[in-house]
Amino acid sequence: IMKTKNEARKIKYLIIDVDGTLTDAGIYYDEHGNELKKFCTKDAAGFFAAQQIGIEIMILTGRECAATTRRMTEMKVDYLVQNIKDKETYLKQFLNEKNIQKQEIGYIGDDLNDFACMKLCGFVGCPADACMEVKEIADYISPVNGGNGAVRDVIEAILRKRNEWNIAVSTVYGIGC
Repeated sequence: IMKTKNEARKIKYLIIDVDGTLTDAGIYYDEHGNELKKFCTKDAAGFFAAQQIGIEIMILTGRECAATTRRMTEMKVDYLVQNIKDKETYLKQFLNEKNIQKQEIGYIGDDLNDFACMKLCGFVGCPADACMEVKEIADYISPVNGGNGAVRDVIEAILRKRNEWNIAVSTVYGIGC
């Protein structure tokens, strides 16, 4: 169930998981042992729209990967935090340091390693193929699987609830919605 317009308007930060959320959860290796990931270009519209209206984006992932660094640099994320095994402790510290209230933070993730962090946030979104436990606490479940534009869908749902999607994409893409 999507939050009310007023609740959606309070979101100032989005924390986004990588594997299974921005990607299809596959981990690919080339012949040299380099890790490869497939990102969906559709997610970029969500990122840029959220940033246009002032939402800051943090990528929080338990793995470290050059492909993630490259893609998230292209996406101009505000915080890129990789190789974090204890996401909950990291996020608690971040929220405390920045004096961020629960209702100001949204989390988009798909699996059990995101669950504890999700409980710290005022909004939880997930892909269609998220695990049952995550779906049970989600405010919004995208009809799209991870790695196929689910993040864009969740962000679009938030911004539409805020009545800010059309103006954001109009400004970013000049399409005059």
